[in-house]
Amino acid sequence: MLANVPKTLRRIGAMIAFCLLTCGLLAGPLALTAHAEGTASTFIAEGNLAKDGTLRVKQTITLTGAVPAELSQRFETREDLVGDRQYVQTLSEITATIEGAEIQPTITTDDRFTTVTVPTNGSTEIMMSYTVTGAVVTTDSGTALRWQLLQGLSAQVTQFIATVQIPTQFSYIKCTAGSPNSTVPCSFAAAGTEGAQIPTFRDGPRGEGEVVAIDIGFPPGGVTANEVIDYRWTLGRAFSAEPLPLALALGLLALGGVVLYGMHRRMGVDRNPDGQISKVAEFVPTGAGQSEFRMVGDVRPGHVGTVADERVDPIDITATLVDLAVRGHLVIIELPRDHDKHEFARTDWDIRRIDGRNDLRPFEQQLIDGITTSGSNVRVSELASRVQESIGGVQNALYDEVVAHGWFERRPDDTRNRWTQLALAALIISVVVTGVLAAFTIFGLVGLALIAISLGLIFVAQEMPARTAKGAALLGGLGALRSDLMSHPTNQMPPGSELREISEVLPYAIVLGGADRWLDAMVVTDADEHPDSYDLSWYHGPENWHLRDLPDSMRNFVTTVSGSLAFR
Repeated sequence: MLANVPKTLRRIGAMIAFCLLTCGLLAGPLALTAHAEGTASTFIAEGNLAKDGTLRVKQTITLTGAVPAELSQRFETREDLVGDRQYVQTLSEITATIEGAEIQPTITTDDRFTTVTVPTNGSTEIMMSYTVTGAVVTTDSGTALRWQLLQGLSAQVTQFIATVQIPTQFSYIKCTAGSPNSTVPCSFAAAGTEGAQIPTFRDGPRGEGEVVAIDIGFPPGGVTANEVIDYRWTLGRAFSAEPLPLALALGLLALGGVVLYGMHRRMGVDRNPDGQISKVAEFVPTGAGQSEFRMVGDVRPGHVGTVADERVDPIDITATLVDLAVRGHLVIIELPRDHDKHEFARTDWDIRRIDGRNDLRPFEQQLIDGITTSGSNVRVSELASRVQESIGGVQNALYDEVVAHGWFERRPDDTRNRWTQLALAALIISVVVTGVLAAFTIFGLVGLALIAISLGLIFVAQEMPARTAKGAALLGGLGALRSDLMSHPTNQMPPGSELREISEVLPYAIVLGGADRWLDAMVVTDADEHPDSYDLSWYHGPENWHLRDLPDSMRNFVTTVSGSLAFR
């Protein structure tokens, strides 16, 4: 009995194999039948080309097998060319007829395609007609009709037949079939021969969505070209370097450069001082090999920096603090480092206010009132928070004073702001114009030229504050003073007055340059080893502080105060 088991299993396996083979054989015809549903046994296209290039097409589609509920054809109406160009065709007068009755087709369009859908109503024969314009294009030898008579059909085609009535003699006939980009010739394409007196084309079978494209050439003047060429948007086209947009952009840049230069020369250049120089200070000889520093005009270190670079900078405020101390309104007290808390603790200073003198300019009064009250001290480490609210008033007062002195016609900051606002408005407009030009034209480079000119205007705006003739004369005087500060011998101060004379020089040297050499000259006056904590009336050092420490102390003070003001 056990011996019969393998035989039984073999019989069961054979029965299963037979069933599978039978199902496969039956499924083959069924699959072929399903695949054949909606097949067009014939697709007959009759074209009629007018001399003006308009093509009228009538096509008759005969269906076999199971008739689908609807039949659609998808026409490609945009053909890409080399570069960013496209041929554009237009379909019109689209009609459909079933068994002699006109049916309203459904027409949908998108960027590249027009789809025509026709309900079959169970009929096996469907007639459709349409008119296409834009299918006749210009060629090197004349014109040519190029159109896919079969394209985008939602059914397979067994046999394709097409004829095209033409209004004149042709120069060549071509036909391709297959995928939309196929270059394979179709089965038959001829004209002017027996059995094909007019251009005739045959092909098949063709799969769903495949095409048959015809190409009929005509000599010059035979058929009028009605091609429509559109351009796709690309970055390269939007910012085209073709001769016209490139020439316009370069011309606009050149013109803009000339205009900016002219504006700056007219409104941003100092007035001519007629060779005059307004002295600010000078070293006056007082004896053999001796001289002293004397102010010629009422020009303070804050004025110097503002006139020199047309801005109120932190260094101008720092030099003003030192000048106020030298003149007896403040005392700068260097505090000893607290090594008990930190070995490398940062240096700090007290600034003590001293009242009793009234020779203050408005901006100096604003500065003193902003940092300390009468008889009180303020730490430099607290200076940023103290000056936060008052520094704007100090700057405004300084700008007002340089105008009141006649060195500028208008406040430099107002002039810069006005021109900068104009430049920013021009930049925004230029960016918008560039976007519009790039989106809709090939002149994007012109927009970039406008942006470049606007950026140039922003740069020029910073140079627009112009000094009057009096201000230009003062600038010349500042140049002469700077030369003196950098080159005048530092060892010619009257004996016994060296510290006082050099102290008066120091605030101007902080702004104009040369401060280090004058600080070194003060060090030379220290001829003993005793501490010099109180040798200077305006700067007091900690215990055991010497004049030889003054250069480092002042450099630290200037750097710390300027940094506090810069990051306020």
